[in-house]
Amino acid sequence: MDTGKTFTVEEAQRALENYCAYQERCHKEVREKLLGMRMIPEAVDHIITHLIQENYLNEERFAKAFARGKFRIKKWGRNRIIRELKFRDISKFNIETALKEISPQAYQETLHELAVKKADGIRESNLWKKKKKLADYLLYRGWESHLVYEKVSELIS
Repeated sequence: MDTGKTFTVEEAQRALENYCAYQERCHKEVREKLLGMRMIPEAVDHIITHLIQENYLNEERFAKAFARGKFRIKKWGRNRIIRELKFRDISKFNIETALKEISPQAYQETLHELAVKKADGIRESNLWKKKKKLADYLLYRGWESHLVYEKVSELIS
C-alpha cells in the first residue's frame, strides 16, 4: 500500500476500520498495514487501541474464524492451524480457544475423506511409496502424525 501518500490519523483510522470490517484481522496484520501507511508508532498504537475498543479488532474472534475457515475450506489439520496462528503472534490461550471450534467428529471425518480422496488419486504400484506419498501429503496439511499413520495403515495395505 506504500503509494507515497501520507495519511492523517483520522484517515488511517477510517481506512483501518474498513479493513477490519471487511474480514477478521489479527493485530500483526493491522500493525503492518499501518506501518505500510507510514504511520508513526504513537499513531499506530492509538489506532489499534481505537480498533480494539470499538470491537473492529479482536484476536480471539480472528483466531476462531481463522481456525474454522482453514479447517473447513483448506482442510488443514491442527498442527498447520497452530503453526499459522503462532506465525501471526496469536496467544497460546487464543489458539487453544480457536481449536475448540473444530468438533472431534468433524475432524476425524475430514481426515478420512481427505485421505481416501488422496489415496485414490495416487498412481503408485509400490505399496511403500504409496504410503509415503499419502503420509507426506497429510503431514504437510498439518494432521497429527499418529492420526496420519493410523489412517495410512487403514487405507493402504
